[in-house]
Amino acid sequence: MRATTVHTGLVKALLGTTALLFFSGALLALDPVNQTFFGVAIKGYDPVAYFTESKPVKGDKSHQFEWNDATWYFASAANKDAFAKEPEKYAPQYGGYCAYAVSQNATAGIDPDAWKIIDGKLYLNYNRKIQKKWEGDIPGFIEKADQNWPKLLEK
Repeated sequence: MRATTVHTGLVKALLGTTALLFFSGALLALDPVNQTFFGVAIKGYDPVAYFTESKPVKGDKSHQFEWNDATWYFASAANKDAFAKEPEKYAPQYGGYCAYAVSQNATAGIDPDAWKIIDGKLYLNYNRKIQKKWEGDIPGFIEKADQNWPKLLEK
């Protein structure tokens, strides 16, 4: 019976520590770039390809570039070089987080297929359903997101 009590106490302690670690992550500052667990930006898609090929293209590890504390993958050396010269031109707005979510003062992941270039800037959305909602008032949502983004980075 005593072994069961010790075992139960150990399990409770481990669960409490795990919960503390999980919830303390919410208190940490937001990464400036939406990235995978392994530090890869925008799920490994090539941000330059949205502009040059008008479609999402998966990047390749052999063409990677470190920028803004994230690893960016590119489909070609030419795209990598273009990004390296002008990352702000090609990087998605709001660090590659969902543009609609940022307009709502939150962040969310993205679907690389839910994208749009507006006034020479790349915007990504959580999914196509959210993108349709965002398309209902793109200028208004961009205005709100532009106001919210600096505050979200401070949290």
